[in-house]
Amino acid sequence: MPKPRPIRSILDDTLKSLGIRGPMKGYSVWGAWKEIVGESVASNAQPFVIRNRILFIEASHPTWVQQLQFLKPMLLQKLNDFLGEPLIGDIRFRVGKIPSSLLTPAKESDWSAEELDQETMDRIEILLRKIEDGETRKSMRDLLVKGAKLEQYRKKFK
Repeated sequence: MPKPRPIRSILDDTLKSLGIRGPMKGYSVWGAWKEIVGESVASNAQPFVIRNRILFIEASHPTWVQQLQFLKPMLLQKLNDFLGEPLIGDIRFRVGKIPSSLLTPAKESDWSAEELDQETMDRIEILLRKIEDGETRKSMRDLLVKGAKLEQYRKKFK
């Protein structure tokens, strides 16, 4: 009987095979944003989305956009140091609304009641098809559903 593998290695292999390891890891920046950039920047700028290795950040005011442009090389270095590999190749800034609800984590009860549309659920199921182990598939489904619900909840405040 083969030796059991740690769940971390199973999840890492699964994310790699699905081609979503990098994007999933990149989004870990959201949870540590305040620690990475500091309180002052975090209260005036928030990550919005990552597309094609470009992190888009919304700032509260044009002055902050300009200031962040000056800090861009340092921010890029700090973000990739946090991620442990160069997953973010560039940062783009724009003025946007920074809701106070994003500055403090939402209570799970606030976002867990979100209803996901069938298209989102179908996309999640497509991602999970290659996972053979039922328990791992269920854990990944729960994780992806929670992430989609939280993202949908946050979009309400943009």
